[in-house]
Amino acid sequence: MSYTKLTRDQIAERVAQDIPDGAYVNLGIGLPTKISSYLPADKDVFLHSENGLLAFGPPPSEDNRDPELINAGKEFVTLLDGGAFFHHGDSFAMMRGGHLDIAVLGAFQVAANGDLANWHTGAPDAIPAVGGAMDLAVGAKKVFITTDHVTKKGEPKIVSKLSYPATGLSCVDRIYTDLCVIDVTTEGLKVLEMVDGLSFEELQSMTGAILLPMGS
Repeated sequence: MSYTKLTRDQIAERVAQDIPDGAYVNLGIGLPTKISSYLPADKDVFLHSENGLLAFGPPPSEDNRDPELINAGKEFVTLLDGGAFFHHGDSFAMMRGGHLDIAVLGAFQVAANGDLANWHTGAPDAIPAVGGAMDLAVGAKKVFITTDHVTKKGEPKIVSKLSYPATGLSCVDRIYTDLCVIDVTTEGLKVLEMVDGLSFEELQSMTGAILLPMGS
């Protein structure tokens, strides 16, 4: 293997580069929350958290933690100038009403047509974690996914068809993995970038759906 996978922080940093100035963005629990630490200072990005925060910033130092300022993953955050916190119901009204430009979510599986599974594996002993993912998947104008390219067992997470219960149908616009960046288009899954040293053939062998090479 002549390539090096991206770390979780590197994936978050890569996503941050694609978030435009002035965007209203929800960061899902887990890896997506790291994105707040990599947004350039010259961008005005309004981060939203489903528990009722808007315009929050990166994590505070240990000495400046406020127990009333946490994101949906119960992680400490900072509140930027003009930021606000509000009722959970109002937060979901923003999510369902189409007021968010981008939602960045994690995934168990993403299908070739943009179907998303990220709340349950279907296993009898698995703990379901619905949260606001279904609302975000259909309410945000764009959905970005951050995920490892394969599971810990080496099984593809990008597949031709979901085998797990769906969160949303045809909702994913772009996928960021530890190996590549992929756009979900009407023509298929278009590879935009790959880590250095990784061949297209190697990437395809780790993917459960047909990929279109860069420049296609």
